[in-house]
Amino acid sequence: MYEQQTYEALLRRMLDRVPADIDKREGSVIFDALAPASAELAQAYADLEGALRLGFAGTSSGEWLERRTEEMGVYRRAATKAVRSAAFNVEVSAGSRFYAGGLYFRALEAGQTVRLEAETAGSAGNMPFGALQPVELIPGLTSAVLGAVLIPGEDEESDASLLQRYRQQTMRPATSGNKSHYVQWAGEVPGVGASKVFPLWAGPGTVKVVIVDAEYAPASAALVEEVQRHIDPEPSGTGEGKAPIGARVKVVSAAAKPIGVAATVVLAQGYTVQQVTTAFAAAMTAYLKEIAFAVTYVSIARVGMLLLDIPGVLDYSALKLNGASGNVAVAAEEIPVLGTVGLGV
Repeated sequence: MYEQQTYEALLRRMLDRVPADIDKREGSVIFDALAPASAELAQAYADLEGALRLGFAGTSSGEWLERRTEEMGVYRRAATKAVRSAAFNVEVSAGSRFYAGGLYFRALEAGQTVRLEAETAGSAGNMPFGALQPVELIPGLTSAVLGAVLIPGEDEESDASLLQRYRQQTMRPATSGNKSHYVQWAGEVPGVGASKVFPLWAGPGTVKVVIVDAEYAPASAALVEEVQRHIDPEPSGTGEGKAPIGARVKVVSAAAKPIGVAATVVLAQGYTVQQVTTAFAAAMTAYLKEIAFAVTYVSIARVGMLLLDIPGVLDYSALKLNGASGNVAVAAEEIPVLGTVGLGV
């Protein structure tokens, strides 16, 4: 809006207001007097342009985006702590602390197979696996193994995710137990990455909610139980959870649909198959997360485009998904996940 209000334009307009019989050349008294004011005004216009952009959700960011979304009751999600399984050769007490991979974990209950919660919030708690070291001496402890991620830890919500939820709230408002309301309720449970709702799946008054975790992988039994308890604890339709009276809700995890990729590639000089395979696997994983619950097939054409976008790949041939030269269908309750990647030259 204020792009034309540059230092040069402002200075020129100021000088045009000065009588012609006064010296206005660069270095003159009047020129040197007006130049600093033009610079300050140009900066003020730039700041005004920035403030204007911050006033609209689509061009805002950070704190200002939060203020905009909060007007519709959409708040940025804080980082959450990962919950992991762990196995010990002796019983450990609730509250016992352990160390692995630079992080500390605390036992949530007593026993030999227990849940541990990361003391540091965020996705870092999802990464360590293997041996645990006790912070304090535990008599008889000779084996302590950190196992599966039960509820993934999440980093603080990004601006892009916050904006997406804000737009969903404004364009498809959640109200009166509609589909959007169930998506909202499922998303209120830490560790849920996405959900899909199937109304009347087993007759009148029934609703199925299919979820994935924050890593867009099939949800653990513990996470499914948390979402079930939050929406409809029984399920009985008595309205004990978020769901309205009369709605009997079943929460399940999505099933994984492995997508294997094989192709022959032509590499640029200086690149190796391992380098491009690693880069392609990362790009493919991001693509599969993007389309989870959104499409009914994985497009072989889109996969080919991803492959050509990888640095070092000049061309490819014989591209196959799950052994066939075509799209791969994804069922309604499935999510695509990366299978084996076999690139050859």
